Amino acid sequence: MSTFEDLKVNKSILKALDEIGFVHPTPIQEKAIPVIGSGVDVLGIAQTGTGKTAAYLIPLLMKLVKAEGDEPRAIILVPTRELSIQVGEDLEELTRYSNIRHAAVFGGVGWTKHAELVKPGVDIVIATPGRLWDLYKAQAVSFRKVKTLVIDEADRMLDMGFMPQLRNFLEVLPVKRQNLLFSATFNEKVEALSHEFLDFPVRVEVAPSATPAELVEQHWYEVPNRATKLNLIQLLLQDEETFSRVIIFVRTKENAEAVYKIIKRRTEGEKRIMHSNKGQSTRLNAINAFKDGEVRILITTDVSSRGIDVSQVSHVINFDIPANYEDYVHRIGRTARANNTGVAITLADPSEIYHLRKIEKIIRMEIPKSELPEGLEIVETKKDERQEQLREIDRQRKLEDPTFKGAFHEKKRKFPIKPVDKKISGSQDKRKKTDRKRR
Repeated sequence: MSTFEDLKVNKSILKALDEIGFVHPTPIQEKAIPVIGSGVDVLGIAQTGTGKTAAYLIPLLMKLVKAEGDEPRAIILVPTRELSIQVGEDLEELTRYSNIRHAAVFGGVGWTKHAELVKPGVDIVIATPGRLWDLYKAQAVSFRKVKTLVIDEADRMLDMGFMPQLRNFLEVLPVKRQNLLFSATFNEKVEALSHEFLDFPVRVEVAPSATPAELVEQHWYEVPNRATKLNLIQLLLQDEETFSRVIIFVRTKENAEAVYKIIKRRTEGEKRIMHSNKGQSTRLNAINAFKDGEVRILITTDVSSRGIDVSQVSHVINFDIPANYEDYVHRIGRTARANNTGVAITLADPSEIYHLRKIEKIIRMEIPKSELPEGLEIVETKKDERQEQLREIDRQRKLEDPTFKGAFHEKKRKFPIKPVDKKISGSQDKRKKTDRKRR
């Protein structure tokens, strides 16, 4: 097994890595560091939890060497504020013995605060696209000295609709620069982005696109309805020793609030909720408390989940299946990080099994089904929810077979209504007019 010394990493970075406890590079780091160091454009495909952030940060720091000038020489674009903060924290650890300056900027707070942050001079800016564009338009940051552009979590960036902003940067950044694009999955959108932003890139891939982390144990339960899902989660979380640090993923903010209220009442341990409607300080406090072990259960949506880099997450529970199938890979990648093991549990009602099969095709593996545990209270499905499930199943069957009519198509009347005789109708109108005249 190689070491970071074998990759000819700078002594100051080696010292920082040693203090963090990193001696051996992960596969993506071992492959990417020398290639990025050569100066070529790189397309990196690696699932979450494999160390891809350090895979581009280490060679970037080796390239910059030390602080220089006032204007940034490297830009790292990320999709969410949480990830911006997380990458900033990773840089803080790696630059303990270096004077390289960096700043993390993101939406949710006034841009003037970030303008003051970069004003004294900065070498690396980690930013969400919208906030960095705000600073550029306000002339608070210049791109003249930028030599390296990193686009991290490219798949999520595109899912969130950042392509127009990325193209804006393409117009104003220096033409001569090194471009690094990293993504957990490689789909048509990411491929199109790579053609637009990268020049003759070297592809670095440590696992097939959309492959879950090998150390994640996956299984799923077939659950009839939402109420029974909540009962199952409550039953599972009673084992505090096994379910020591848990992230529960839900599809919508409304579901997150509903799950939080129930889980808060029914389970032990501190819980927090995090989604895009929560304030910046609330979200950051939730992440930090979860990292520090003060919070046992974190309930979150996909939008706000990026940037949760906690090495001791024991379980990820998918309360419902994500709208974007590839988000499943990102969700379960929150556990089994930094060579730890973890468990991913998915709860699927009858209308979600179709989506689960689609996910299995993407990850190229079958997710084992588990029997519902003894003692689980199974609630009868309410009529409205059952109707909702049946409509969704109909929609799925129509997608697979356009000729399928379904249970909810308009049915023919058993006794067709006879057409009205126009002559009779007309004579009746005349009688009505005559009656009105007489009155």
